[in-house]
Amino acid sequence: MAEKEYTETSEAQIAVHWGEEGYYMPSVKFIAQANMTDETIYDRFSLDNFPNCYKEYADMLDWYEYWDEILDTSDAPCFKWFKGGKINACYNCVDRHLDEYKNKTAIHFVPEPIEEGYQHITYQELFVRVNEFAALLRDFAGLKRGDRVTLHMPMVPELPITMLACARLGVIHSQVFGGFSGRACADRIVDSGSRVLITTDAYYRSGSLIDHKQNADIAVDLAGKDGQTVDKVLVWQRYPGKASSSTPMADGRDYFVNDVLKDYYGARVEPEKMNAEDPLFLMYTSGTTGKPKGCQHGTGGFLAYTAGTSKYVQDIHPTDVYWCMADIGWITGHSYIVYGPLAIAASSVVYEGVPTYPDAGRAWRIAQDLGVNIFHTAPTAIRALRKIGPDEPVKYNYEFKHMTTVGEPIEPEVWKWYYEYVGKKKAAIVDTWWQTETGGFLCSTIPAIKPMKPGSAGPGMPGIHPIVYDDEGNEVEPGKGIAGNICIQNPWPGMFQTIWGDRDRFVDTYFARYCKDPKSTNWQDWPYMTGDAAVVAEDGYVRILGRIDDVINVSGHRLGTKEIESAALVVEEVAEAAVIPVAHEIKGKEPDLYVSLKPGYEATDELAKKVSDTISSEIGKIAKPRKVWIVKDMPKTRSGKIMRRVLAAISNNKDEGDVTTLANPEIVEEIKKMVQG
Repeated sequence: MAEKEYTETSEAQIAVHWGEEGYYMPSVKFIAQANMTDETIYDRFSLDNFPNCYKEYADMLDWYEYWDEILDTSDAPCFKWFKGGKINACYNCVDRHLDEYKNKTAIHFVPEPIEEGYQHITYQELFVRVNEFAALLRDFAGLKRGDRVTLHMPMVPELPITMLACARLGVIHSQVFGGFSGRACADRIVDSGSRVLITTDAYYRSGSLIDHKQNADIAVDLAGKDGQTVDKVLVWQRYPGKASSSTPMADGRDYFVNDVLKDYYGARVEPEKMNAEDPLFLMYTSGTTGKPKGCQHGTGGFLAYTAGTSKYVQDIHPTDVYWCMADIGWITGHSYIVYGPLAIAASSVVYEGVPTYPDAGRAWRIAQDLGVNIFHTAPTAIRALRKIGPDEPVKYNYEFKHMTTVGEPIEPEVWKWYYEYVGKKKAAIVDTWWQTETGGFLCSTIPAIKPMKPGSAGPGMPGIHPIVYDDEGNEVEPGKGIAGNICIQNPWPGMFQTIWGDRDRFVDTYFARYCKDPKSTNWQDWPYMTGDAAVVAEDGYVRILGRIDDVINVSGHRLGTKEIESAALVVEEVAEAAVIPVAHEIKGKEPDLYVSLKPGYEATDELAKKVSDTISSEIGKIAKPRKVWIVKDMPKTRSGKIMRRVLAAISNNKDEGDVTTLANPEIVEEIKKMVQG
């Protein structure tokens, strides 16, 4: 194949080489049952009808009092949605469903050990358990409206129960991903000013019962040294009444929840009538450097946006069984396992363990057993399942009507496997793009209205109006094949309100660069900068190229890492790819490419050359890697994300830092030996 001409770009722009994929149409059967088939939704949510269009989402909820003002911009860019409205998130996710759905499953809990079987928690049982725990939090832990509480919990049903109990009381919860260290938990306790920590003694991961209580002791100790005292540690037991952790309980500080809960049998707690703009939770984004940012999400706006998008984009009906395989410790789990789905009376699956335990068929057996028909996961998990069990899905008798992908751009080759093998060519796919800060989807196809396009997130959501700027603030027109910094022109109800305790950082990070007038109270002057690089096709579909920070500048050509990784995955033998920049004295930077292979393939020099040549032919010689490293596995976080910073440190002969929290720390030494000798 002849080398492709690369688009002429300025220093401020990002070259884009890949062609747009063709459309895939949703099935007639899917369209016939879809929640949203009305194409006029895009007109109703146009900028001309902004912000009043969002009344549609808010009207999906029950309000104690209606709002006076849909959007208050007086403190721009700290926007307030549905100001003057009174609402309770827990009431909307639990109480209001009891008349019609009390005997319906709210949460299907799947423990990792197969022999433990499934637990099915009905809306009635959820109501009882949330109320009893809310009474404990109020009367035993002394928590009240506006207090912050830190949760450091794994994927067990007690996590959504705890979140909803907090929401019932108006207590702001800050859930820390279960796989994070005691140190990471301490940082969040200190920043949020939490004096209560809620945790579990143990949980399962890849077949092992992990001692989680030890992290609580580390977190409380380190938080104390940083000036934040934790009075009480409430410990849910993985097996009530039985010790699963060898870490002792501290007298007068640590309490087993199940011991104390007996005193609150039958308790009922009236939900707090919260202001719509009151904070519901904090979700910390974990940068590799610097203090974590506590994204503060409001009550009414967040709940309205997640309910609306759950119904229209994920097409959840009360009769569906919906499984989002994310972790509740991330924003996806908050928005699309707990609050969004439960607000619209879904049956939501919570799975404790890893999707590949004990083998690559586990996810499809769960889907078959529970009759899951809506499936939602990340490209990370899809690549892992494709790598170790590409032919597994066909062995199981399940049928998905709808599948979501979230968390990072999905490469077209992986998308096609997801569609053909997992969805059996029947399911509609939505490839959603959004962030912790945004609370819900920014770009996605509405599955019964817009066709699917592999590798592309689709157009802006109804009510979301993306714009691409270059570094100088000039708009990059759609259809030009040139990328830039994707921003959103307007606020929306799901967006975070501020960074907890740091308004200046909020403004500087997300708005300052393209703000037209720092003194303005007009939302038009405050485009939101996402920090992602993107190209918009002629049809308005957005393709995300990765973080602006990850763009590699080779001889003045700015290349998106995701495009190079996608080209590598065209090679049949390749399961995963990670591109990182290596310093070069002439070119500035050049790409190093790490790949791992599907089972049954051997690492050879010929295969490395094949990968390198494919990138040259797919993109152009400008993107040719310095070296293709074929590794047994990538260094990964416990949630399955490839740790590119570790690979970058190895390629650049820098210190790779603390790798003990990785799921597979031993692989780092192996790769280091290969690369550095």
